[in-house]
Amino acid sequence: MNLLYGAFLFVLTTTIAFGQTGRITGTLTDSTTHKPVPYATVALMGPTDNVITGVATSDSGTFTLDKVGFGTYKLVVSFVGYRTKRIDAITLSADKPTVELGNVSISTSTNALAEVTVTAVKPMVEDKGDRLVYNAEQDIANVGGTAVDVMRKVPMLTVDLDGNLKMRGSSNIKVLVNGKPSSIMARNLAEALKQMPANTIKSVEVITSPGAKYDAEGSAGVINIITKKALKGSNGSVNATAGNFNSAVGIKWGVKGEKLGLSVSANTYTYRNIGWNEATRTALDPETRQPLSVLFTRSDRDNSGVGGYGEMSLDYDPDTLNRINFAANVWGGNFPMNSTLQNRLTVGSAITQDFVRDVRFRNPYGNGEFNLGWTKTIKKPGSSAAPAEFSILTQYSRMPDNYYYDITQRNRGSEAPTYLERSTNLSRNNEYTVQTDYSRPFEHKGRKDTLTYKLEMGAKGIMRRIGSEFSVDQSLSGLPTDYQLDPSRTNDFAYTQRVAAGYVSMRLESKKKWTATGGLRYEYTGINGDFITTKTQFTSQYGNIVPSLTVSKSWGKHTYKASYTQRISRPLVWYLNPFVNASDSKNLQTGNPFLAPELTHATELAYSTYNDKGMSFNATAYWRQTNNSIEWLQTVGADGVALTRPENIGRNASYGLNTNLTLQPTKELNVSVGADLTYLDLVSVALRQSNAGWVWSTNANASYKLPKDVTLQVNGNFGSGWVSLQGNYGGYYWYSLAAKKELMKKKADLTLALNNPFNQGVYQTGSQSASTFTTDMRSFWVSRSVRLTFAYRFGQMSSGGKQSKKIQNDDSKGGGR
Repeated sequence: MNLLYGAFLFVLTTTIAFGQTGRITGTLTDSTTHKPVPYATVALMGPTDNVITGVATSDSGTFTLDKVGFGTYKLVVSFVGYRTKRIDAITLSADKPTVELGNVSISTSTNALAEVTVTAVKPMVEDKGDRLVYNAEQDIANVGGTAVDVMRKVPMLTVDLDGNLKMRGSSNIKVLVNGKPSSIMARNLAEALKQMPANTIKSVEVITSPGAKYDAEGSAGVINIITKKALKGSNGSVNATAGNFNSAVGIKWGVKGEKLGLSVSANTYTYRNIGWNEATRTALDPETRQPLSVLFTRSDRDNSGVGGYGEMSLDYDPDTLNRINFAANVWGGNFPMNSTLQNRLTVGSAITQDFVRDVRFRNPYGNGEFNLGWTKTIKKPGSSAAPAEFSILTQYSRMPDNYYYDITQRNRGSEAPTYLERSTNLSRNNEYTVQTDYSRPFEHKGRKDTLTYKLEMGAKGIMRRIGSEFSVDQSLSGLPTDYQLDPSRTNDFAYTQRVAAGYVSMRLESKKKWTATGGLRYEYTGINGDFITTKTQFTSQYGNIVPSLTVSKSWGKHTYKASYTQRISRPLVWYLNPFVNASDSKNLQTGNPFLAPELTHATELAYSTYNDKGMSFNATAYWRQTNNSIEWLQTVGADGVALTRPENIGRNASYGLNTNLTLQPTKELNVSVGADLTYLDLVSVALRQSNAGWVWSTNANASYKLPKDVTLQVNGNFGSGWVSLQGNYGGYYWYSLAAKKELMKKKADLTLALNNPFNQGVYQTGSQSASTFTTDMRSFWVSRSVRLTFAYRFGQMSSGGKQSKKIQNDDSKGGGR
């Protein structure tokens, strides 16, 4: 471990050859009409015609190339229907760090076949300063898979065999989709990721130190999944995937005019999950630690689910300063979790119970979400300053989420049922949100430096109404005619959560490459819970002031950053629902409506650098401490029955280092390597228990472009497992091979992907212990899979255009389970 810390410090202390950078600006216009040309490609090239960087011109035709090292370059401008324009001998130096090209005119092409375009491939991983971005659309191995396949390759994230997501060892993560909440992610993050096609994902942003503008939810940070959007013009795509574990069909189409834009998409998919779990658990007397009983259990599963979703967005720009946007999306599906359970309970030397349960567990789910917003750009007449912006956003979502299971129990070796049980849990979640934001940039020019400020402030209100009606019927004789209601396991639960928040944030940038962002956010939470059947009620309220501060300094291509923020985590519906899942009578699971919120302190020190040959490197040392931490804990009674539910355990501290290196040794080869090392220290004074240990993970990705539009790729992910208060879980691995062939003048492509082709699956072990039990666990998950995807694109595409703002309820995400 000291070797890794030493390597990090060596990089920091030896990086003293600080370079200097400048900027190039201009406005692209049509040589005949003199009107701006938006969305054209502007590429900066080196002396050997290698692409250094590039941007697209804005709505008004302007472009800016920032952080360009001093030297002499060529500028190449290209756009469909225009002749390519080349400007040579653009020189940046200490005497002239800024080159203003003014109006750059281009003429229409008389021969479209002779048109030349300059393109640059995005790296797989990019460091954007305040976030790390994994460009999933550049990774051909993702094609035809699910969001789980994508998340396995994102730096700083780990995914276990069941799809549970962790960031730096913590499962308390907020997951956004296009910067806004998705109720489907809130219900069960692991299952939601399995059901989201990878074809729809453009990139994944990892934000470890969110500022005051973000909701304060998520102790580990925020993940933002950016999906592919229909771009300007009229365009679309269709895709179809066939495989032994995944299949899907999708279509996307969009049209964007001068004032009105419409985009729609629809996808349907299937998913299969095969595996088994075994555990041997010894129940202990909590005082003497003597064995009371031994339970052996095994669960075998083979399930296939089906689902689909559709999205629609409509944007209207009555003029250049206003935008009205409406968006709706609908998710739905049914993913069964059927299994065959074997339980054998031994007390002393006698087997007291030995039975098999056939469990048919169904979870038909749905989600509807609607957004309506207005954004106003406020620009002073005749002023060249950047405009201010004001927005009002509203959102409504409804998620019926129901669970049904039927159990047939029989003694081992017999076919006659001895016990029947059926359960219904009708769950619903209605959420109403209104939000307003205001931002204003301004500039101060001093004698030695120019400072650019950006003030942001806003307010938000959220109301969540959650309900759960659950009931259990039993037949103690095993006959269907003898079903009777079990009143002790039947209730009607209603829960209301109100959140009111306000924030103010200031960002400062200087031409000497200093950047500072500071902010304060206040969030008030009020909770009312009601067990209607048993006439039991509870209330809770609390307020939190959440500060954040980030300071960075760049010297040429080297940037150093320090940040501190607080985060809070409210227990949400997945943790609160008191419904008891007793499909396995020896392993019960339930929520805890009396949970208190978590409060996390997080500090980071980061360094990043890059060069003009495609290399980028970033490293972050971090410390995070969560008080009142929520963990899923297990207790075991003398009868061998375990109850697992979330509890506030006390302190969860982690210290770590994560790094990521991206290389482009040649024009055809791209390589990225990432690693994360974390020391976890968990302590619960109330439970008189603690656990600590190192966890690590690493991932590597390489792609190579062959002649004739063929690309090959290989990816590998390895991890040591993870640590919880009660257990230690063994390592895992995942690797994939992929090949992609572009067809039909690059309008179509065919991709073959293989996951774990040389192993049937992944085997994992683990152990748990507490005062009442010890457990040894073994799991196997079938992961060898193959899929073939065909995609076809049609229409005329161009990038750019204004983006519609939508609400971001960062605190509506559940974590890890």
